[in-house]
Amino acid sequence: MCCPGCQAVAQTIVDGGLDTFYQHRGQDALSATADLSRIEELTREFTLYDRKEVQKTFVTGLDTDQHDAMLVIEGISCAACIWLLENHVSKQPGVIKFSVNLSNHRAHLLWNPKDVKLSQLLATIAHVGYRAHPYHPDKEEQLLAKEHKRSIIRMGVAGIGSMQAMMFAAALYAAEVSTAGMEDMYIQLMRWASLVVSTPVIIYAAYPFLKNAFRDIKARHLTMDIPVSIAIWGGFFASIWATVFNTGEIYFESVTMFTFFLLIGRFLEMKARQRTGKAGNALMDLIPTSATRINPDGSEELVPATELKPNDIVIVKPGHTLPADGIIAKGISSIDESALTGEYLPLRKSVGDTVVGGTINVENPIEVCVTAVGEQSRISAIVKLLDRAQSEKPRIAYVADKVASYFVGVSLIVAICVYTTWYFIEPANAFWITLAVLVITCPCALSLATPTALTAATGTLRQEGLLITRGHVLESFSKATHVLFDKTGTLTEGRLALQATHLVGDISEKSALRIAAALESHSEHPIARAFTPWFDQPADETINTLGSGIEGRFNHQVYRIGKPSFVMQLSGLDTPDMPDNKRQWVLLGDQQGAIAWFALDDQIRKDALNALSQLKQLGLQVEMLTGDASPAVQRIAEQLGITQVYSGMTPENKLERISELQAQGARVIMVGDGINDIPVLVGAQTSVSMGAATDLAKTNSDAVLINNQLMTLAQGVRLSRKTEHIIKENLALSLAYNVIALPAASMGMIPPYIASIGMTASSLVVVGNALRLTRRFKRLKPISSTHTKNNEKSGTITNAKNTPQPKAGI
Repeated sequence: MCCPGCQAVAQTIVDGGLDTFYQHRGQDALSATADLSRIEELTREFTLYDRKEVQKTFVTGLDTDQHDAMLVIEGISCAACIWLLENHVSKQPGVIKFSVNLSNHRAHLLWNPKDVKLSQLLATIAHVGYRAHPYHPDKEEQLLAKEHKRSIIRMGVAGIGSMQAMMFAAALYAAEVSTAGMEDMYIQLMRWASLVVSTPVIIYAAYPFLKNAFRDIKARHLTMDIPVSIAIWGGFFASIWATVFNTGEIYFESVTMFTFFLLIGRFLEMKARQRTGKAGNALMDLIPTSATRINPDGSEELVPATELKPNDIVIVKPGHTLPADGIIAKGISSIDESALTGEYLPLRKSVGDTVVGGTINVENPIEVCVTAVGEQSRISAIVKLLDRAQSEKPRIAYVADKVASYFVGVSLIVAICVYTTWYFIEPANAFWITLAVLVITCPCALSLATPTALTAATGTLRQEGLLITRGHVLESFSKATHVLFDKTGTLTEGRLALQATHLVGDISEKSALRIAAALESHSEHPIARAFTPWFDQPADETINTLGSGIEGRFNHQVYRIGKPSFVMQLSGLDTPDMPDNKRQWVLLGDQQGAIAWFALDDQIRKDALNALSQLKQLGLQVEMLTGDASPAVQRIAEQLGITQVYSGMTPENKLERISELQAQGARVIMVGDGINDIPVLVGAQTSVSMGAATDLAKTNSDAVLINNQLMTLAQGVRLSRKTEHIIKENLALSLAYNVIALPAASMGMIPPYIASIGMTASSLVVVGNALRLTRRFKRLKPISSTHTKNNEKSGTITNAKNTPQPKAGI
């Protein structure tokens, strides 16, 4: 076995008498024609997945009435598959929610185990022609690779077959226009040769269309595969009839070319989907692969982090990452939780305090008693947030799917009418004209118009650093009118930087900074990082006093830096007055007294000014809502050119401001990062959290700036508008094509092989148009800071506790 976890599961399977389970791992998905006895047999096989010891690897909420599972579905080929799966499974008793993502084939299943078992739902999925597997990144990668390989082979078979069939057809066309003609024996030879080279194309390459058509007919859902299969197989069998009985025309080259071009279109669609599906979850890297476990005899053992269990004791050394959630059993240290909570200052933790897997131990070694691992850990909650990113579709996607379904029904009715009409006008051509109608009206382009554009845009934004976690985001971004920002951790970086130096002793500023940097070089505290630019050599004999400061020897002199009371203990003198109360100050001193004060404060994000100027160029109104009532709010507003500023805001105040704007018809984007931002994130039409935000904020937001760059937000708005424009273009192109081509085909002006080229060309145009969204786009030219300041001096700043008052310089 690859690991103890797999060994435990395998042993459970064997102990339960379910050894035959592995006989079905490599089998293809069941066809829609599987008989009831086979489904019942498969349900019995799936009973393995009803066991808690197996479900705990991919199911959450096992102790509640709502079990939540992530599955990966094998056998999905197009948007119609998603519609069929969602509608069929969602109607099953006990299913609360079932959604499938076209990009990565993942399905999110929420069900009540009291009403239906998981094995029954897996069998239900198999009954409509698909196979569901518990989601695992490796399994998903294998299925995507398998799908890619099959598509390449089918395209190769169809391409070679269509070229050979076209070669024989060219000879027959030449014979028809030639005055000399061709002898019957050679004509028959060409026909039979065409049949031979076309058969592998129809039986193998075109098989998925036929299988999907039968599946859709059984599910009573009209999709593009139905007219496609009628056209391909109808034309193929009619050509066989003409070949065997030496009567009528053959269209082997038409059906093979149609198959080839259609496979090309679907292959391009698949590649566009997989571009998004390949984006990994960087948060999983927060959990280390190994941990140091303390055995009952006191010995230390290096074990895989996945092998940890509740109540295990692990030791975590300074600079190491915690392998699981737990409670500190021994030791005192500071824990950097910035990756999960957005809090840039490490938190002091002692015995009895809870710690979270994926956070970093900063100062001292600690022993932790494990309380939660795997699916029960907090990091798993964040991973599920990313899985939700592709589980929802915007309204326009549902509309497009519904229109495509109706369009298929109309096409079939039109085809029947065309055949009936031509049967009385010219019976010999009735079938071929009807075939051309079926081919040319295939709504492939219509079905591809929306999902291809959405997939391409979502993939591009993920590469740029904006993770979409709700299906409506692209549509909401394109219609937004206001962007509201929190301050701390959003417009600012959420980390300390040196703002000012106030000298007390007889020393130069450069020397004071060198001494401070030498002392702080031995600390991992964020305060220490603020002095990194002035470091040239470390101090000696340093002593780090937790929560107070650092003492060390530099150039044969003893110094201290940190809290004033701690520093002044070295000289025994009184603490000098702090320069001001507007910022956080630390003191540097020696045995003779204080030397210098250093002001530390949060700094504005480097790209904040440019990002806000781009948003303004896009026509959006920018406001700041912050709970901070300090003078720093005014200073930051000045530098960023924000005119509408609301300080001292409680979560309720923020929500009231959002509601007020929305009542006036505004479409609001709210950007925040803290727990206090959650109510307003939920209240806004569209919410965005920073990548370093709290996990609760990210859970309640519609998008996450995983790169923590505000510039990406402006890019997201621009790309969403471009996406909406391209979707409308695609829908217009596909509908225009059908409106023009249908009458021409109905009048017999377009032969089937031309119809196949036209249909495939329309699909390729739609896909190619959507792939424009994958290109890197130019950034807007930012407004200069001087111009911004000069034009923002007439703004106002509002305190939540007072009425708006004019403020100079804002």
